[in-house]
Amino acid sequence: MKAVRFDQYGPVGVLDVREVPVPEPGQGQVLVRVKAAGINPGEAKIREGALHERWPATFPSGQGSDFAGVVERVGPGVDAVAAGADVIGWVDTRSSQAEYVVADERNLAPRPSGLPWEVAGAIPVVGFTAWAMVRAVDLKPGDTVVVAGAAGGVGSLAVQLAERKGATVIGLASPSNRDWLIRRGVIPVAYGDGVADRIRAAAPSTVDAFLDTFGGDYVELALNELKVAPERIDSVVRFDAVATYGIKADGNAAGASAATLEELARLIAAKEIELPIARTYPLTAVVAAYTELAKGHLRGKIVLIP
Repeated sequence: MKAVRFDQYGPVGVLDVREVPVPEPGQGQVLVRVKAAGINPGEAKIREGALHERWPATFPSGQGSDFAGVVERVGPGVDAVAAGADVIGWVDTRSSQAEYVVADERNLAPRPSGLPWEVAGAIPVVGFTAWAMVRAVDLKPGDTVVVAGAAGGVGSLAVQLAERKGATVIGLASPSNRDWLIRRGVIPVAYGDGVADRIRAAAPSTVDAFLDTFGGDYVELALNELKVAPERIDSVVRFDAVATYGIKADGNAAGASAATLEELARLIAAKEIELPIARTYPLTAVVAAYTELAKGHLRGKIVLIP
């Protein structure tokens, strides 16, 4: 099978697509023929070595957590899924960007009928992260929450999940995403100089919570200028701010479960929330896909199609 590999930390050019053996499912595992695999910024940081202390790579390394596909065969002890089933899932083995992937049975959810493959394969990491972030800041009806990076993969879902909690949602994004945010009940605010004043002008009263999917100095802005309590700030970028300020950093792992994945897929299939797809690439164009991801300013997700 074809699979993404890299042999050392480095820029996007260290990635290539190689012929490797098809893996065999073990006890409680399932072999899935991948139809779509989402890509995520965290994977690029791992490949660059920026997260070596937190998540070191072993070489040669594969890549990818998200996938959707068709069950090819099952290993011993698997009884909840069978060959031919359409599934969505995730792995912690950095191996989903391939024509086949082995996943634990407990990490699979059914793909709803009619949900496009490219959307299904983009859900897990951003969906779990958005779900965990909204839960971490304990949103209640009437709260006002700001989401930085409101049109990105995580942010686009976080604003919608927050709105479903009954919160007033202010989304920081580029002007090109203004109409998309408004259609989803979000108050759009442009980032850049003077953003704190624009947030205060848009907020009905005080800002109660802040979700940072972007990084930079948004944590300090939330604490010092918007006066948000640290326990109601969550960042999936500023891990240093957990110890420094006492904020939260609930990401993918905190929200990961098959039940959550099934609920997210149901909501998206029913068009109650939307996961935008910025672009799809063939698996063999993985370098081009991550090159575009690095440029930023995307709405939603980039997805590889094996």
